[in-house]
Amino acid sequence: MENVENKVIIITGATSGIGEATARVLAKHGAKVVLSGRREERLEKLTGELGDSAVYLKSDVTNIEDMKAIVKLAKEKFGKVDVLFANAGIMPAGNMSELDLKGWMDMVDINIKGVLNSMYAIIPEFYQQNSGHIIITSSRAGTTLVPGNAVYCGTKHFVKVMLQSFNSETNQEGKNIRTTTIYPGAIKTELLNHVVENDHKKMVEGFYEQFGLQPETIANAVLYAISQPDGVDVSDLVIRPTFEG
Repeated sequence: MENVENKVIIITGATSGIGEATARVLAKHGAKVVLSGRREERLEKLTGELGDSAVYLKSDVTNIEDMKAIVKLAKEKFGKVDVLFANAGIMPAGNMSELDLKGWMDMVDINIKGVLNSMYAIIPEFYQQNSGHIIITSSRAGTTLVPGNAVYCGTKHFVKVMLQSFNSETNQEGKNIRTTTIYPGAIKTELLNHVVENDHKKMVEGFYEQFGLQPETIANAVLYAISQPDGVDVSDLVIRPTFEG
């Protein structure tokens, strides 16, 4: 696809779901993908299937040195970085009255700090070359309020507002850096594995089973955003099942 071939794209959370599907779709269209995740056996398998268009580094978005290392790997292997797809995230949902402090802190570490670490590592490169594209997976929960997901909603609202503010800054500074926030609805991924076992999980699982979309739906949205001509910024994409209110 035009404007995708030979672009170098870092993908966090690439071991399953949206990240894995996006790696496959982008590589199919001629992009070079640099894969980040914590499960090395999955990264190794996926990279082997994608061939010379892919490279990986076992890395954790909560570790700033890992994020610097993935940028360094991309430059060493492919000579540049064009796009960061900050996709890693978790959703250990449950009412706040359940006092799942660990779940709250894990969401803050991965959904917020992980995104910031990824951006911290790539912003100097994008500023130096005066080009780049940052795409972040938020959630429909980042556009509304969802009972049983208060902290998760908070982390995803943060992503939305932070990236919008960053976009305003780059515009004022005259930097040619595109930003895209993607708001998936119900997507059939491993995200639900983190949800606390309760009645809320049973309800969510039932909806996902009946109406949930495949991860390739979001992968194609990422492809669409990247493929736009230079100077065109796809700022926000909400993608949900038709029956998701």
